[in-house]
Parts: sequence; structure tokens; C-alpha cells
Amino acid sequence: METDQLIRTLAADTRQRAWPVGLVLAVALLAAGLVSIAMFSAALGVRPDIRTAMHNPFFDLKFAVTLALASSASVVGLHLSRPEATLRGWAWLLLIPLLLLAGGIGCEMLLPQHVPMMTRMIGKNWSLCLVAIPVLSLPLLTAALIGLRHGASTRPAVTGAIAGMLSAGLAATLYASHCTDDSPLFVATWYTIGTALLAVIGSVAGARVLRF
Repeated sequence: METDQLIRTLAADTRQRAWPVGLVLAVALLAAGLVSIAMFSAALGVRPDIRTAMHNPFFDLKFAVTLALASSASVVGLHLSRPEATLRGWAWLLLIPLLLLAGGIGCEMLLPQHVPMMTRMIGKNWSLCLVAIPVLSLPLLTAALIGLRHGASTRPAVTGAIAGMLSAGLAATLYASHCTDDSPLFVATWYTIGTALLAVIGSVAGARVLRF
């Protein structure tokens, strides 16, 4: 290759800037979100009494928790997509949904209850919850890994686990509109188990997909 041609090639490469990781992640999640919404609409749908449920603060708390998880995980995931980034100084963001849940459980305990605590914790839909959240998360997890792959994470397994938490948070937001178990105890138990499962799947997948 002649020197002039090499210079022109290098100049053209510099003009072709890659999309920012955050933009790729957002576009991928938007596309995957449409798939998850279609799956949710076909298999579950929103609960029939949702207008009444919206007046229940514990119903609203479910969305605050799941969206806090998705938001904090997305921020941490984008941070980890940079070379040599660590969780130090950032991991506390992942505590936000836990603190919201703890506050909700505390408030519920202060109220007079006609249903035993174990019954509220187990709920009526725990088995559906353990299936629905992971299944709805799969398109979102795929999208999150595709988006974060455009970065340069030096901790692919950890970044993959955060991607799993992000996808679980978004999927749980969908499922929360169907779930008739509004007790924070139920959310703290079964939503957390579903999120942990996705974190494990994301960690295993991330160790392979996000390695460069």
C-alpha cells in the first residue's frame, strides 16, 4: 500500500467514530423492550383491577423498587464498561432499591394486618413470578450485553451480572403491573430471587460475551 493511500485510509477511519456505549445500550434495550412487552401482553397482561390498585401505596412501591434497580444497574453497568473501572464508589447505588424495600416493609409492619406475615410473603403468584421475570428478562439481557459489548470492560463477569440486574429490573416493572401480590415482603422475596437468578445468568454470559 502506498503512503498516500495509507494516510487516506487512516484519516477515513478517524472520521468513522463508534457510537457511544450509552446510546447503543439505549437503542438495544428499546428494541428488546418492545419484544418483552409483546411477550407480556400475549401471556399475561395488566391486572384487571389496576385502576383500584394504583391507589395502594404498596402497589406503587413495586414500580419504585424495580425502576430504581433498573436505573442504578444501568448507571453502574455503563461505568463498568470503561477499562479498569471498579465497583468502588458505585456499588452503593445498587442499595437504593433495597432501602426502598426496607422502608416499605417497615411501613407495612406498622399497619394493622389481617393476613399473617408468612402468607403475605409467599403470596398467591410466587411460582409465576419466578418464571415470568426471568423469561421477560431474556430479550433485555441480550440487549444489555450487546450494548455493553461496545465498551471495554475489564471485569466482564461483574458487568454481565449488572446487566442481568438491569434486565430483571425492567422485566419486573412489566410483571408488577400484572402481579396481584403487593406486599413488600413478597417483592423482597420473589422479585429478589428472580433478580439474583438473572445476575448469575448475566455473569456467566458476560464472562464470555464481554471479554475482549
